[in-house]
Amino acid sequence: MTEKEKQQAGMLYDANHDPEVLADLHRCEQECFEINQIAPNNREERFRRLRNLFGKTGKGFTVVSPFFCDYGYNIKVGNNFFCNAYCVILDEAEVTFGDNVFIAPSCSFYTAGHPLNVEDRNKGLEYARPIHVGNNVWIGGNVTVVPGVTIGNNVTIGAGSVVTHDIPDNVLAAGNPCRIIKRL
Repeated sequence: MTEKEKQQAGMLYDANHDPEVLADLHRCEQECFEINQIAPNNREERFRRLRNLFGKTGKGFTVVSPFFCDYGYNIKVGNNFFCNAYCVILDEAEVTFGDNVFIAPSCSFYTAGHPLNVEDRNKGLEYARPIHVGNNVWIGGNVTVVPGVTIGNNVTIGAGSVVTHDIPDNVLAAGNPCRIIKRL
């Protein structure tokens, strides 16, 4: 089994030395750099490049510079998607966003995790768990979402939250760790 296959299966894989994994990371790093250099008045070029970078895009999506991701092809966005500046998506596993998702500035979505075992971690091993964000979700500024989390439909995540576990439909949730504040 290749390191890429291990990554996609959610197993520990070599993230720091495998040529195939590194080639994908370097390709995406270059593409993000180039996209972030596109002038704001050249929206069509930016839109085209992002559409080619992401695994799936719906109708009407905006990603404000600067933006960074690790692979791009693991990101899937629905219709009417807005992502403000300084977003980081470490998409070692799939990251899906439903329709009508609004992401405030400086948010992070991390599918990559590292083993607690020091020897494995020092070998450069890591794992990846998918993140899913439902429809009609508003994510406030400076929110961090960790590996394996699902955020339901019709949810608002308050600014500064660290989302460490699944959030059900129809709630306002906030805090560190993020917890349900009230049902909507």
